[in-house]
Amino acid sequence: MKSSVLDTNVLLRFLVGDERAQHERAAQWFREAEAGTRRIAVTPVVIAETSFVLESFYRQSREHIAGALEVFVSQRWLQIDERIVLQRLWPVYRKGLHFVDAYLASWATTHGCGILTFDKVLKKREGGATK
Repeated sequence: MKSSVLDTNVLLRFLVGDERAQHERAAQWFREAEAGTRRIAVTPVVIAETSFVLESFYRQSREHIAGALEVFVSQRWLQIDERIVLQRLWPVYRKGLHFVDAYLASWATTHGCGILTFDKVLKKREGGATK
């Protein structure tokens, strides 16, 4: 079985579809993973970069981005690092926290700890429970 780590540009081409040949190739790789003939690892940094590019370059709404990436990280045929943290961050991302802040809030909640931060918005979100 082939094993690969996913690059952001593949996920972007798949989600946006603006380069037809690349979109089709990405879809083929995902079909192979779903069929069990390819193992695809996905890191949180790729999800973070994808959300950033979709929002900043493609001007997609947070709701649209969260919906697409929420479905993507839930696919059990992908090896998603920090899957639970990524699945839990979308509600606060939708409410306006930047991806990294939403990730930190989700990570802290998942692992039962606080966040060391000077960020007033993130501190308020944490209910002042930062340590």
